Amino acid sequence: MNIVDLVNSQVIASIKNEQDIDKAIACNANIVFLLTGDLLNMTEYLDKLKKANKHVFIHLDFIEGLSNTKSAIKYIAQSWQPTGIITTKGALIKYAKEENLMAIQRIFLIDNSAVKKGIDMCRTFKPDAIEVLPGLMPSIIDQLTKQVDLPIIAGGLIHSKDDILQGLEAGALAISSGDSSHWNFDL
Repeated sequence: MNIVDLVNSQVIASIKNEQDIDKAIACNANIVFLLTGDLLNMTEYLDKLKKANKHVFIHLDFIEGLSNTKSAIKYIAQSWQPTGIITTKGALIKYAKEENLMAIQRIFLIDNSAVKKGIDMCRTFKPDAIEVLPGLMPSIIDQLTKQVDLPIIAGGLIHSKDDILQGLEAGALAISSGDSSHWNFDL
């Protein structure tokens, strides 16, 4: 299975605090990015989201108490069993793939050099998808779809349904948003 096969809703619920977990459970989005939690509450969060049939991707860079090591990825895969992980770190993408977790490479598109570096990282570490931030750059999303043979998820600075539609029209597979009012758009 690949990430494209998972997408039922092209809006991904990006959960930034515990209070949004119940909103994500009740929303149309079938994929959630978990950007909150720690070693003590992660099992509870994952159990609730999985019970609601959500595909959960844990953003490793935001989970308190995790180290950026191969053993941390092995623990996540064996104990927590999320659908996958999100990270800015290429080596963690490699480790996740070794543990049969899907992996999303997060890239910040701050200038042309960052775009090139992001493309190079994706070619080296071969994630299942790329999340690009900020997501309000349709021309860059279009450019990336032509240079990288990976699904692209756009996120960051998404303020409206029009922002979401522009990202999708530019070629993004889905749009991640931390605004729970976006999670029920029928896309």
